[in-house]
Amino acid sequence: MSFAIAPVAVVPVGPDAVAIPGSPAIANLTPRALHARLLSNAALRRQRGLQRLSEHRIDDAHYWIAAAFAAVTKANQMRPQALPLP
Repeated sequence: MSFAIAPVAVVPVGPDAVAIPGSPAIANLTPRALHARLLSNAALRRQRGLQRLSEHRIDDAHYWIAAAFAAVTKANQMRPQALPLP
């Protein structure tokens, strides 16, 4: 039985040139949208960490909670650029 390797149907365009084939391209985000995405990502990571903690998976929980902290830190560092005062 032989297999043929088919070319990728979706080719990433723009800033997401190293994306996994078939995944949607990442649009150019405004600083405000990127800030909101980082905070949303941090919230999801913290929820995942608390879920792992309730399942008594301590090492995994500590990883996800630390990852959430890192995302919040990154969002705070870019906040002055994302939300300029009028």
